[in-house]
Amino acid sequence: MSEVYAARRTRLRDHCQAGGSQSALISRPANVRYLAGADPHGAVLLLGKTEDLLVCADPPDRRPTEGHLDEALRIHPLPGAGGDAAVAAAGLAEAQGGDSLAVEEHHLTVARHRAIRSVAPRLRLTDLGGAVEQLRVVKDEEEISCLRIGAEIADQALGELLESILVGRTERHLALELERRLIDHGADGPAFATSVATGPNSGRRAHRPTDRRVEEGDFLSVCLGATYRGYRCEIGRTFVIGTSPADWQIELYDLVFAAQRAGREALVPGAAYRDVDRAARHVLGSAGCTEGLAPLTGHGVGLEIDEDPQLAPAAMGKLDACVPVTVEPGVHFPGRGGVRIDDTLVVRPEADGGPELLTITTKELLAL
Repeated sequence: MSEVYAARRTRLRDHCQAGGSQSALISRPANVRYLAGADPHGAVLLLGKTEDLLVCADPPDRRPTEGHLDEALRIHPLPGAGGDAAVAAAGLAEAQGGDSLAVEEHHLTVARHRAIRSVAPRLRLTDLGGAVEQLRVVKDEEEISCLRIGAEIADQALGELLESILVGRTERHLALELERRLIDHGADGPAFATSVATGPNSGRRAHRPTDRRVEEGDFLSVCLGATYRGYRCEIGRTFVIGTSPADWQIELYDLVFAAQRAGREALVPGAAYRDVDRAARHVLGSAGCTEGLAPLTGHGVGLEIDEDPQLAPAAMGKLDACVPVTVEPGVHFPGRGGVRIDDTLVVRPEADGGPELLTITTKELLAL
């Protein structure tokens, strides 16, 4: 993998030099990991004028979720009892003889930015913006493989839960059990806080589990994800508990399923982000479901659970091949409940079979 990380740093260095900066300071943890292979707590990456350094207080690989540092990258430990790695890295950049340094302003606090200026007064600071995040949008096959394994783990955890007795158990209990099963099946941990929503809570996006108990006839919406080697995916499904679904439940479920299918079918290289959102949103709008819809239909996933691209009405840009995204439309009626269906897919050209579905748990409306 060393050559992969080196190639990523080269692409970023080319971007910086084109913008007039000789060096770059990467402080956002996911971006550090993308370029260095590991992100020890508090570490930063300096793409210097003469050499690249990982500046950190703690050695890499102390935690299994940190990854494995690129062996070609030199570690620069912080002196004494530690300190701010970003400030120390700026001092190193000035010592290397550079006259400019690109920083991730969207990640640095004002106080940290001032401290960098203080320790390296001769450096001209420029904004790197979201350059690394943009490099991360298109995944290589190794990254997609990690997402695929994470999706398999999430599918396993959800499938086992569906085989257990659910009536009488609380949302909070079920969420904790799902997260334990993710770990049991080899995940680094949950990709985000697991959401279990029952009855009137069902269908809510990012619902925080409560002590409400599952009742017969409830809609049960579950959204969970696994982290594997740092890469995060997600899956969401809705079921009916203990009895045949009512007519209104079938109609609502079929509507959301149709919207989700429209969004999935729109995932082709070259499709505008907002057109994917429009495809799903149009199905819901045509049925009169226009109030309370989520602000987006989906988003990118990877080292973070919410990455670019954003599949939203005002989003600018077009999809590339090998971009993993979620498609997750939903409808929620206050006091009654609702439906959410969520998959992680990888954009593929039609010649390669179209979008690759990573989360394969059935989307049939099951009565559990």
